[in-house]
Amino acid sequence: MDFKEYIRVIPDFPQPGISFKDITTLLNDGAMYRKAVDELKQLVSHLKIDLIAGPEARGFVVGAPLAYALGVGFVPIRKSGKLPYETIEVEYDLEYGKDRLAMHSDAVKPGQNVLIADDLLATGGTISTSVNLVRQLGGNVVGTAFLIELSELNGRKKLPEIDVFSLVKYE
Repeated sequence: MDFKEYIRVIPDFPQPGISFKDITTLLNDGAMYRKAVDELKQLVSHLKIDLIAGPEARGFVVGAPLAYALGVGFVPIRKSGKLPYETIEVEYDLEYGKDRLAMHSDAVKPGQNVLIADDLLATGGTISTSVNLVRQLGGNVVGTAFLIELSELNGRKKLPEIDVFSLVKYE
């Protein structure tokens, strides 16, 4: 299945020279959304997964239905200050500044196998920060899963020794 047909590409967004991959057109098509989740499920079904973690917000729309399809729990990774209970946080670099991601301090138990899911792998900053959070809680990151991978941005390099699964690659 060529999911690229269902992903809208918006030139020069959010700034000139960027070619934004908009998944809302895929999400809007129920059959294709289901097919994408089903294909991600097939890609990772050989892994022993206890939980799926997904960074906000698009990681929720990929990770939560994938967790449901696999019959495992889902853990939201949020921006700092958005979770109501005790959290752990990690700061990471953005293109123009810094940000922080957080998880509840009891979201992952030591030894649990966690798959991290998001819509897009670009430079790898968000996902490597997510890996860091899961590992701080004693979780074992068994892989990462994405709808889209922007291969030219080399995000895989920030995920050494972690399996990366993606449905669509843009070179």
